[in-house]
Amino acid sequence: MTTGQDELVFLPLGGVGEIGMNAALYGFGPEKGRKWIMIDCGMGFAGEEAMPGVDLMFPDLSFIEERRKDLLGIFITHAHEDHIGAISELWPRLKVPVYATRFAKNLLEARRLGEPGAPKVELREVKPGKRVTVGPFELDFVPVSHSIPESNAVAIRTKAGLVLHTGDWKIDPNPVAGNVTEAAAFQALGDEGVLAIVCDSTNVVREGFSPSEAEVSQTLRKLVAEAPHRVAVTTFASNVARIRAVAEAAQACGREVVAVGRAMDRVIDVARECGYLDGLPDFRRSDSWKNLPRERVVALLTGSQGEPRAALARVSRRDHPDIQLAGGDRVIFSSRAIPGNERDVGAIINDLIEQGVEVITDRTELVHVSGHPRRDEMVQMYAWTRPQTAIPVHGEALHLDEHARFARAQGVGNVVKARNGTLIRLAPGKPDVVEHVKAGRLFKDGNVLVDDKDRAIPERRKLAQAGLVSVALAIDEDGVVLGEPAVDIIGLPNRGRSGQALIDVVVDAVTDTLGGLSRGKLKDSEGVEKAVDRAIRTALNEAWGKKPACHVQVVEV
Repeated sequence: MTTGQDELVFLPLGGVGEIGMNAALYGFGPEKGRKWIMIDCGMGFAGEEAMPGVDLMFPDLSFIEERRKDLLGIFITHAHEDHIGAISELWPRLKVPVYATRFAKNLLEARRLGEPGAPKVELREVKPGKRVTVGPFELDFVPVSHSIPESNAVAIRTKAGLVLHTGDWKIDPNPVAGNVTEAAAFQALGDEGVLAIVCDSTNVVREGFSPSEAEVSQTLRKLVAEAPHRVAVTTFASNVARIRAVAEAAQACGREVVAVGRAMDRVIDVARECGYLDGLPDFRRSDSWKNLPRERVVALLTGSQGEPRAALARVSRRDHPDIQLAGGDRVIFSSRAIPGNERDVGAIINDLIEQGVEVITDRTELVHVSGHPRRDEMVQMYAWTRPQTAIPVHGEALHLDEHARFARAQGVGNVVKARNGTLIRLAPGKPDVVEHVKAGRLFKDGNVLVDDKDRAIPERRKLAQAGLVSVALAIDEDGVVLGEPAVDIIGLPNRGRSGQALIDVVVDAVTDTLGGLSRGKLKDSEGVEKAVDRAIRTALNEAWGKKPACHVQVVEV
């Protein structure tokens, strides 16, 4: 029911019910005159099996595109790709200021906005502790620990109350590089009164506290010092704390660091600009690898997620132009495979082991920790902030459902379950779901964006499963077939289950169908195409057990 009163609403368009593509809207004002802000604008990675030909996915922002005159700005919590990766692609549809801290701003400029053809995004630097006011919103960036520097929660104030959007966070008293999640800052928000907390759910199913980056640093120092020969470490390029830990480990035992991979180079450059690598010598370029003694070098490599074009994958295939490993060398995966990447990571590990390289992962050593809070950390956050309402975000269905139970156990009076497109009224009155609006995904296909209704992706899935049959034939105006039909099969096995060549099955189906049609029916090119298509699919299903896609073209002469 439309009302003229001011309302505070929350609307996720990405990142709820999934990992990645984070994009959340907050609106304030009467329904017909509401002003909006967006928190984060991130991308996700598409799996080749589910989305053939597609590498990247973005949230569908059509809801706010239709209201972009009322969108006041985009606020970035931190510089991970699942929070900033859609800016360059989607910002031209919104054209509003983007607010980010120095590190996030510089990395965004280096990684996405430095590419050819990138838009000239209006970036505004934010300093934590300095309030930003846009329209009816007052926003404070509240520093938190995470696996990238300058991560922040966002405290959003309106006349209707204070909402805490946590972003990605954890509690780490010694994060090596980056912020500490300060109890006092969040206790002060709790004392002020938190109307609602919109909180990270990633590790809610895990008990206890997440280990500290400092513990990983100690393990890396030990593993590098004990290595008899070369050491290569792969990690997320954005994890500056891990980069610093590797560099300190190398420095402690007289080794030099060689940085390998464009993503790694970009982050290192920005980290040095912002002072996060102060006190460490410059890293060497990859072409210096062959000239350094085998026991005096450590490589920092991209490719921890098995990306086939990244440095580590090329090293494992022995086709990297500069970096080679040999038996007795050591590779450390200072990372954990994101769900869906396990097979690609496993293939790299197997290739390295076949070469006699020692591979160390987090299965045997503390070489990686998550940047997200486990349950005991979440207990602390809820105790500090004492929210009236909790909305679980940043997780799949399992995480969101468990977080809802967890929040109730912490004494939160109102817990609202959301999915992408769920419009929730936070105030006035009891929080409640108002409606469900359009929310979906956009896919980067080559140089264009397509939505989830585009036929290209499902057609490619079908082609991948059952191949393609192509038939071209000519028929004159009297209904006479001219010459022999041109037939080709793509992606089909050579022979069916009885041993018959499948190309012959197709040719016979075409010939029999054309022979069974009258002159009058042969004059109907559309009818002929349908009849031939149906006959081919039926014949192949009998001979092979699958129905491929068919492309039948009748040329009228």
